[in-house]
Amino acid sequence: MENTDVLKIKGGMPLNGEVAVYGAKNAVSKILVAALLTDKECVLRNASYVVDTELMMNILTSLGAEVEDDRTNRTIRVASRNIHGMADAKFHEVVGKSRVPILLCGPLLSRMGEAVIPALGGCVIGDRPVDFHIAALRKLGAEVEEKSDGIYFKAKKLVGCPIRLDYPSVGATEQVLLSAVFAEGATELSNAAIEPEIQDLVSVLNQMGADITLSERTYIVRGVQKLHGFNHCTIPDRLEVASWACVAAATNGNIFVRNANPLPMRAFLEKFKEVGGEFAIKDDGIGFWRGEQELRPIKIETDVYPGFATDWQQPFTVLLTQSMGESIVHETVYENRFGYTTALNQMGANIELIEECRGTLCRFNGNYFHTALIYGPTPFVAQEIEVPDLRGGFSYVIAALIAKGVTEISNVKLLKRGYENFVEKLSCLGAEIVDDLPLPPATMDL
Repeated sequence: MENTDVLKIKGGMPLNGEVAVYGAKNAVSKILVAALLTDKECVLRNASYVVDTELMMNILTSLGAEVEDDRTNRTIRVASRNIHGMADAKFHEVVGKSRVPILLCGPLLSRMGEAVIPALGGCVIGDRPVDFHIAALRKLGAEVEEKSDGIYFKAKKLVGCPIRLDYPSVGATEQVLLSAVFAEGATELSNAAIEPEIQDLVSVLNQMGADITLSERTYIVRGVQKLHGFNHCTIPDRLEVASWACVAAATNGNIFVRNANPLPMRAFLEKFKEVGGEFAIKDDGIGFWRGEQELRPIKIETDVYPGFATDWQQPFTVLLTQSMGESIVHETVYENRFGYTTALNQMGANIELIEECRGTLCRFNGNYFHTALIYGPTPFVAQEIEVPDLRGGFSYVIAALIAKGVTEISNVKLLKRGYENFVEKLSCLGAEIVDDLPLPPATMDL
C-alpha cells in the first residue's frame, strides 16, 4: 500500500515567484480560545487554515460553541452561548493529545467553574511540562486534582495576585492573561513573554473589554465582570515568512512574500543580511533573494522576543550549511532542539553539537547539546528522512530543495500544523515535488 504521508522532492532548482502568508499560527488558535470568555459573537479575520486552526474550531464545537467558517474570506465566527464542560467524551475524542486545551482552562474556569487537561502531545523538541500552568492556576485560586485521565481544576472564583515567571514562557504568559481577565482584583505578571502573537492576543482581550497594560516585561491585568465580542484581523505569520526567505537564499532564487510585516522581524532581517541575503520591503510584503557574494558564516543566538526566534533557527541552519566557514547557532529557548541535524548530516552537512554555550551563558550550559557548530559549504545528497517536528521538518524541505537527487520525506503531516498549502506554494515557486498527502483531520494527535 502506498504511503501517502511522504513527500518527494527533486533538488537543484532555484525557487522564484510569490507566496502569501496569512494569520500567525501561534496567534489564531489562542485568539479562538479567547472567544470562550464571552457569550457574544466573536469574529476572527485573516485566518490561516493549518491543522491547529482546524483543531481549535473542532474543540470549540465539541464544547457547544457555534462556529461559522467562511474560508473564501478567511473569516471565522464563534458564538459561545451554550458551552458545556470538558468532561464530555466528544471533547476528549477531538482533542487527542494536543497541547491547545491547556489554554482552555482559564476561560472555562471563569465560565464553568471547572476544567481538565487531558493527555498532551505536540512537537517533541524538549521538556514542556504543564507545571507552570498548574502553578499559575493554583496561585489564582484554582483547586487541582490529578487523575488517570487528566488533571482537573475547580474554582468558584479566581483571585488576582502577583506572579513572576522563572522564564518568559509564551505558554505561561498566555495562560495567566486568559485566566486573570475575570479574576477578582489585579494580577501582576512579571518576567513575561512579549512576542507579537501575545500582543495580538492582548489586543483582542482589550477590545473585548479587558483591562491589560504592559510595561517592559510586566503585565497588569485588572479583573473585569464581563467581556463582549471582538472583530479582529490577525497579524501575519512572521515564522512562515522567515521560512520562505531561507528557501529563497538557499536555492539562489527570488521569492516575494505577500503580507509579510518587517516590524516584528528585525532580528531575522539583520541576520539574513549578515549572512549574505538581500531583501526589499514593499507596502504589501517583502522580497527575498541571495546577494551576489558567497554566503558568509555568522553567529546566531536564539532568544525570546525581540531576539532571534527559536522557530527561525532550523531553516536558517540549512542556509548556514552553504556558508563559507564556521557558523554557530546557540539555542537558549529549548534544550533539545537540534535533533533534526542528524538527518542533515546524513545528507552531507557537517554539523557538530556541543553542550557548551557559544555566546551568552544560558541555563543549558554543560547539560544539553544546545549549540551547533556548522562547517560549510557542503553539498547535499538526497536521502530518505523523517520529519521530527514542525520547523525541523521545514528545514528538511529546504535541504531537499538544494540536494542532488530525489529526497523522500516521511511524516509530512507535522508540516501541515504550521504551513498552509505549503506543497502548492512550493510547486508554484518551481519546485519539482510530488505529494499525495491530504490535510490531516483536526482530530488527529499532533
